[in-house]
Amino acid sequence: MMELDLLTAVSPIDGRYRSKAGTLAAYFSEYALMKYRVRVEIEYFITLCELPLPQLASFDMTRFESLRDIYRNFSEGDAARIKEIESVTNHDVKAVEYFIKEQFDKLGGLEPYKEFIHFGLTSQDINNTSVPLSIKDALEEVYYPQIQKLIDQLTAYAEEWKNIPMLAKTHGQPASPTRLGKEIMVFAYRLNRQLAVLKACPLTAKFGGATGNYNAHHVAYPDFDWKAFGNKFVAEKLGLEREELIMVGDNYLTDIRAGIDNGIPTLLVTTGFTKAEEVPTLPIAPTHVVSSLAEWDFDA
Repeated sequence: MMELDLLTAVSPIDGRYRSKAGTLAAYFSEYALMKYRVRVEIEYFITLCELPLPQLASFDMTRFESLRDIYRNFSEGDAARIKEIESVTNHDVKAVEYFIKEQFDKLGGLEPYKEFIHFGLTSQDINNTSVPLSIKDALEEVYYPQIQKLIDQLTAYAEEWKNIPMLAKTHGQPASPTRLGKEIMVFAYRLNRQLAVLKACPLTAKFGGATGNYNAHHVAYPDFDWKAFGNKFVAEKLGLEREELIMVGDNYLTDIRAGIDNGIPTLLVTTGFTKAEEVPTLPIAPTHVVSSLAEWDFDA
């Protein structure tokens, strides 16, 4: 097998353009994905302690920063260790969980709490938060500054060249004159607008256990509001927006059963095919029932 270098890289990003795109390795390489997975797992564990779950109420909160150092000081050697574990587990996210348990052992005194690492989650809860978090960091730390630098340079050129005349064209033919500075400013203006649009795009994450219903969480600890927990964790600890989904329909046999059969929360509106008087006899109750969509708080 060929050794990986600039000539054998599958992607030109890691080959011909490595010198230009190398900074993105800190966000989008497999090493980076492992680091972000560790970060999400650690922050999730800390948030469970802050709740707290009964078995985590005795956790010494002064040790939170030591836990965060696991991902802050994450090294290529740590990534290699995760790959070693994965060769046994044949599961990349499970390997991250076992790696964190090893780190807990190194810190000492955390044995009673280790089994709450990854509590109630599915692998995609980790992947679908780690990847958008890496995109968020890459945008804020690399992409936005580079684009802003380009806009600033174009704006400076526009001012410097504002009195330089140039021939404009229409349909590929000479037309009335314009000024070079004005034409350069057009590009700066458009980039500014596009950058603003990009920054306005929400960075969302999926987080809610297998099928998105917090099933394991509810079974183990039914008295907690796990939806509120998930929203707070994703927003406050990761700086992302948690995605939510609900199946809305007025026909139980088609709309609502499709949601139920696919593990999606459901909202039955009794203004159509399925009537309010039928609700008590339905084989599996919808998650929510309203007589009109006007009753539903879409921001709740």
